[in-house]
Amino acid sequence: MAPARVAVVGTGLIGASVGLAAKRAGVERVTGWDADPESLAVAAERGAVDESAASVEEAVAGAELAIVATPVASLKQQVEAVLAGGPATVTDVGSTKSGLCASIGERARFIGGHPVCGSEARGAGNASAELFEGATWFLTPVAETEPERYKLLHGFVASLGAVPVAIDPRAHDRLMAVTSHLPHALANLILNHAGSVRVNGHEPLATAGGSLRDMTRVAGANPRIWIDIFLDNADELRASLGEHRRRVEDLERALAVGDAGWLARWIGEAAVNRRTLLDEAYRDAGHLQRVQVHVPDRPGVLSGITQALGAEQINIEDFELQHMSPDRGGTLSVLVSGEDEATRAAGLLEAQGYSVIVSPAFEDE
Repeated sequence: MAPARVAVVGTGLIGASVGLAAKRAGVERVTGWDADPESLAVAAERGAVDESAASVEEAVAGAELAIVATPVASLKQQVEAVLAGGPATVTDVGSTKSGLCASIGERARFIGGHPVCGSEARGAGNASAELFEGATWFLTPVAETEPERYKLLHGFVASLGAVPVAIDPRAHDRLMAVTSHLPHALANLILNHAGSVRVNGHEPLATAGGSLRDMTRVAGANPRIWIDIFLDNADELRASLGEHRRRVEDLERALAVGDAGWLARWIGEAAVNRRTLLDEAYRDAGHLQRVQVHVPDRPGVLSGITQALGAEQINIEDFELQHMSPDRGGTLSVLVSGEDEATRAAGLLEAQGYSVIVSPAFEDE
């Protein structure tokens, strides 16, 4: 069932990564098209496409499977153009599904899709064949979907290293509103709130600690992408904001009457939910150790640390950097699996003159 010829329409980060992953999976030929010739040229240079097409029709001619990886606002137009261009099975990678799936007339050949992955980097130059490894890739077949086409797409997605998951289009959008679109909206709200007030002459952003940075990492994300996502999933996002507002009001009531019992249950519930989240994100969160290293603000420090750990076969499960200032540097937190590995990492870095603290990565808070 593996397709021999694949077309990629839209060769940004996701589209070019699909091309690279498809080539790695054994697809014989990947043809690409993009409205931006420069993006297409970079994808070709990276080896994400074997052939650069001059039009959508040329790209999909002869393809068994076509992936539309254009911005949300243009998906309907591009999907319909691809469907008109040939008999290929067609999918997309947009992060909203119900409106698109309902608007496409030829539903037998179109199956909505959404890989839940990405990068803060953009463009074909940052594409990677490994981008989809272990990622959930939602597929939204409908009653009219031809079973053989769904089987083809399901197998292709799995061959890229992703985990295909079938879901109803509206359920997908509700899920994304809660887990992605609401967090992005709240990050913008929190940061704009902090940036708009002064407290006795003090600017909150100038004295903010790590909690504000952690909660607002996704604030200010590419407006060309996120305006379309917010508007396309407006109903579900509004519903999530309404539920969030109700929960904020519950917290306000507890604070107004000094209800310590409610607060204890509330924090305990959050601790359980965070543990569930971490258990899903990491294979063995209970054994992960955090190796905290104070690092100076100078070029080459981070690469030197990661290369030193790699040379000793110490695998980095995850890491984050909290920068304080050019003078004070920052704190690099490296997650490694197991106390023995953490002890080895600490010893190695201390021998290089770093100050190191080791602790369990996810203690109950």
